[in-house]
Amino acid sequence: MEQNKIHKINTISEFHKITNLLKPQHPLISLVDYSLVEYLVDEKTINWVQGFYTIGLKRNLQGKVRYGQQTYDFNEGLLSFIASGQRIQFEIVKQDPKPTGWLLCIHPDFLWNTVLAKNIKLYDFFGYAVNEALFLSEKEEEIIINVMKNIEQEYHSNIDKFSQNIIIAQIEVLLNYAERFYQRQFITRKINNHQILGQLEDILNNYINTKAANKSLPTVQFIADELNISANYLSSLLKTLTGQSTQQIIHEKLIEKAKEKLSSTKLTISEIAYELGFEHSQSFSRLFKKKENMSPVEFRNTFN
Repeated sequence: MEQNKIHKINTISEFHKITNLLKPQHPLISLVDYSLVEYLVDEKTINWVQGFYTIGLKRNLQGKVRYGQQTYDFNEGLLSFIASGQRIQFEIVKQDPKPTGWLLCIHPDFLWNTVLAKNIKLYDFFGYAVNEALFLSEKEEEIIINVMKNIEQEYHSNIDKFSQNIIIAQIEVLLNYAERFYQRQFITRKINNHQILGQLEDILNNYINTKAANKSLPTVQFIADELNISANYLSSLLKTLTGQSTQQIIHEKLIEKAKEKLSSTKLTISEIAYELGFEHSQSFSRLFKKKENMSPVEFRNTFN
């Protein structure tokens, strides 16, 4: 195969073929033993876009992963989520013993005409980067494996009119457990996460003080890129730690800086808006009034 080629793997059957697995028992859903996966490609680094969702529980992967500002070994259960249509890139490494675990593959057609077809897009962790995977305790790992096995048992059984609903319910259970365990991870990794809060503060201060005059406001994606984490992961982390989204924190910082300038300088409202990165002073005034229940002029007048 061509080097640096982006492979398009549209079906679960195609995935089984490229990874040297037997044909799937069900065309739209499959639980794969990760120790049996063998990528039939010539590349050292493989790129692909897949047409299905993958929930992967893996153990004993070679090397380390950057997680926030810390490095972790892959010696504990690692749960990752890949969405349909997402591009994946990873290096193929031969190792002994081989990594173990499970891959649950779910084609969007299996979810068709169910509530989960829409709701699966609401789970933010399908937008996390690979290095923002969920690190599981032994007990959590056991729970996830049991749910995956329940799904496998159901699609291996004789398919009837109840099968899809039962499997969908099990997938929802798995996703809800993942949400719970991510919340636990955000809380238990306090030192690392509070470092991110401190860095976020520094990034916003630096942006507003040096770059905002280019008539651009700091964006969620800019902040995430500066922190080397995905926008979805940052938003989930901040909601857990502060109860606010990234956008809300950006707005709070802008209002805080605006108050400083309104109370300590003679700059006009338009000049302050410009220095903060607003292209139009009206947008600044609307945001200020929404947050403070008074206009910038009314706020300044309280100091006179």
